[in-house]
Amino acid sequence: MSGLQGLAQENIWFDKSTYDEAERRFYEGTNGIPQTSQSQNASKSEDQSELVSRLKSLELDNKNLHKVVDDLRAVLSKLESRMAVLEKSQAPASKTVTVTKAAPVQKPKVEEHNGADDNDDDIDLFGSDEEDEEAERIKAERVKEYAQRKAKKTALIAKSSILLDVKPWDDETDMSKLEECVRSIQMDGLLWGASKLVPVGYGIKKLQISCVVEDDKVGTDILEEEITIFEDYISVQSVDIVAFNKI
Repeated sequence: MSGLQGLAQENIWFDKSTYDEAERRFYEGTNGIPQTSQSQNASKSEDQSELVSRLKSLELDNKNLHKVVDDLRAVLSKLESRMAVLEKSQAPASKTVTVTKAAPVQKPKVEEHNGADDNDDDIDLFGSDEEDEEAERIKAERVKEYAQRKAKKTALIAKSSILLDVKPWDDETDMSKLEECVRSIQMDGLLWGASKLVPVGYGIKKLQISCVVEDDKVGTDILEEEITIFEDYISVQSVDIVAFNKI
């Protein structure tokens, strides 16, 4: 029992991982594998992995920074464009303000004179009234002259040119006497013109005579009545209007 108690007090078998590591080192030593190089390789691999992770994090941070810088540049360019537009829109207004300020309104100078140098005769307080009266007088004279000239002008008289055919009953009618009777008709607004004898047939001739009449004073009905009055002296068959033209 003393031997078992002694083994119980030993703890070498309870720290197995430590003894396994020692055994591994023993066999590596017997096989000629240096222990320092493996530890160095392990440390190097750890350092390299840590460095790679750091580089990756730095690259990610760099990308984020680049993105932030690009955003800031875009915002800055927008602000610059807006400022340029505002400056252009405000430029004409500033120019007009400077022009108005550069050209102030000049007040008329009032010359002061002493009481001894004032001439009251040169001051015309009623000049405007006299000018108005003169203008009214000239206007009235011009209206009067225009009315007089208009009254002197003769109004246009409507006139007509008429060509009449005066036919006798037979060939025994004295055509010269017939023409003399027709031309003996005289009235205001009637003027006889040329005439001629036109053969009708069977030796009978008609008197074709022209005249100019004022439309307001002489009508065709009056002419026919006046010519047919001579039926008692000469044989007048009919009076026809061949042509009627306004002058």
